[in-house]
Amino acid sequence: MRGTLKTSTLESKFPLLRVENNCIISKFADITAAYRVSLPELFTLTGEEYEALHGAWLKALKVLPDYTVVHKQDFFIEERYTAPNDGSERSFLARSYERHFNERPYLRHTCYLFVTKTTPERMRQTSASSVLCRGFIVPREMRDTDAVTRFLEAAEQMERILNDSGLVRVERLTEAEIVGTADDAGLLARYFALSDERRPVVNEDIRLDPGTMRIGDKYLSMHTLSDLDVLPQSVATDFRYERLSTDRSDCRLSFAAPVGLLLSCNHVYNQVIFLDDHDETLKRLEASARNMNSLAAYSRSNAINREWIEMYLNEAHSQGLRSVRCHCNVMAWAENEAELKRIRNDVGSQLALMGCTPHRNTVDVPALFWAGIPGAEGEFPAEESFPTFLEQALCFFAEETAYRSSPSPFGIKLVDRLSGIPLHLDISDEPIKRGITTNRNKFVLGPSGSGKSFFMNHLIRHYYEQGAHVLLIDTGNSYKGLCELIHRRTRGEDGIYLNYTDEAPICFNPFYVEDGVYDVEKRESIKTLILTLWKREDEAPTRSEEVALSNAVNLYLTKIKSDPAVVPSFDTFYEFVATDYRRLLQQKKVREKDFDWANFLNVLEPFYRGGEYDYLLNSNRQMDLLHKRFIVFELDNISENRTLLPVVTIIIMETFLAKMRRLQGVRKVLLLEEAWKAIAKEGMASYVKYLCAPVQAA
Repeated sequence: MRGTLKTSTLESKFPLLRVENNCIISKFADITAAYRVSLPELFTLTGEEYEALHGAWLKALKVLPDYTVVHKQDFFIEERYTAPNDGSERSFLARSYERHFNERPYLRHTCYLFVTKTTPERMRQTSASSVLCRGFIVPREMRDTDAVTRFLEAAEQMERILNDSGLVRVERLTEAEIVGTADDAGLLARYFALSDERRPVVNEDIRLDPGTMRIGDKYLSMHTLSDLDVLPQSVATDFRYERLSTDRSDCRLSFAAPVGLLLSCNHVYNQVIFLDDHDETLKRLEASARNMNSLAAYSRSNAINREWIEMYLNEAHSQGLRSVRCHCNVMAWAENEAELKRIRNDVGSQLALMGCTPHRNTVDVPALFWAGIPGAEGEFPAEESFPTFLEQALCFFAEETAYRSSPSPFGIKLVDRLSGIPLHLDISDEPIKRGITTNRNKFVLGPSGSGKSFFMNHLIRHYYEQGAHVLLIDTGNSYKGLCELIHRRTRGEDGIYLNYTDEAPICFNPFYVEDGVYDVEKRESIKTLILTLWKREDEAPTRSEEVALSNAVNLYLTKIKSDPAVVPSFDTFYEFVATDYRRLLQQKKVREKDFDWANFLNVLEPFYRGGEYDYLLNSNRQMDLLHKRFIVFELDNISENRTLLPVVTIIIMETFLAKMRRLQGVRKVLLLEEAWKAIAKEGMASYVKYLCAPVQAA
């Protein structure tokens, strides 16, 4: 049986001739410069910034010559999330986190900009002149080389203006990126396959039936904005996204966002602006207004049309607006007709959110698809466009892209608030590099039950797994579970949880160091600790008492180094002061008013062997906190103890300061849970205030 379908090869209908000097040249000698566009991330711009971005596009397009077609093409391809495989060993929580999000669907957005120099005749052609309706195309040369040079210079100026705005990034595509290489199919092949850079491209048959277009197994549907009757009464650069806005915060999106990332299906959003000769367009409208005026007596519609044309002309002349033509279409697809019907409804509802009347095009779909080929912008049918001003036409540009993961190796995993897929974000180093802030300090504020501790557990786990030293001051056991997990994973080498209970009271040994090095910071912390135990907060030591205490500490540390039999602890220090140092003071005839050693020993006796707090400074756990990467101090049980809290506070100070001074090139984190409780204590508040300068400089 003889087939009735008319077939043709892609080569015979292909509108492009070659790619040369990174320019796409059509068979009608149209020249196209292609760009990859990086747009701002979703929900990151304010209304003023959207106005600035709109102004940048306006300035950029005004430098382009007449008879230029500007085509912005946004691909939104549905993908499934897969965990990145960097070859590193993941912890239990990291693996569980990735499994939770595995295969979650999301839209991947890529944006391209095509600027095409064509001719007046090509700008006015209709769909009947499409290459799909011709047997073959005869190439012709562009004889005016100066016009080509001026166009390319204008395109470079446009690129600079957009990049200088700081809100959008435009990068010229190379010949290899357009045509493809052995590893990459290229931009043109991906368009015909309706695919993106990550998917392999398979060439499939294209079928054009009445009212239907298919590419392989994909059924295409196209909604167009090509007539004034389907457009909204007014447009704007942006709108308020009520779903995420509150009475105190304003979340903004671009006017065309409903057909961008908010449309959750595979689709391509084409935005085309035709830069005709402005003066010629106004002259043609003037003639049309006169014609309507002469026919106004025969029809009221003619009189109304004359008024509308005159209003358009008055606005163009009085405000200096550039007259252009515009076309937008949303090309969506599905692999079965039932799914396609649902997608059509979704597209229609999103267009209605913009104030547009949904119009599904069933006649010019093949011609519009063919005109959407990168470099074939000259094929756009003139009847599929509406007249407007450049300012209003730019409002139909989709101005945001999906959230991007940070290129920084350090950071945390959070999720995209729209699609819910994980993103790697650096909220410590990158904001400093970009000039957003000058330090890495963070303050987490929220009402009870809002997830402060949950978020900080998540952040601290990521920081610890990336090599940071973490010291936490906890109240309420918020980090006990994470600490125990780290303790078991490291087989007791890390994950130190210091908590006070009657059965296992908190205890330290301030005189023990694993490497035997007692630097200035360590010596000063020991002196401060003993001074805190000896004197009340309102009792200042004399100069002679400070000197005597400093000498006692230094001599004791010297004895520890010279005599291995002496076990470093508060007990042996107490005994050293009561014996060796006491004899030394008597030999030097130090007066009691200068240093009362009896008073000193009497006050410190509760911390000596057999005293009330003899456990506090005589821990037999030979543990050096300097090289422990995850330490939690639980202060809930001693927050009101006037004896224990100052001691623990000093130990915390000494531990973190030692890490800062001695662990150069290592990231350190000090976290105050329920910070208001901690800084309510004078000692801790002074310590936090003191830390501001050295931590910021470290």
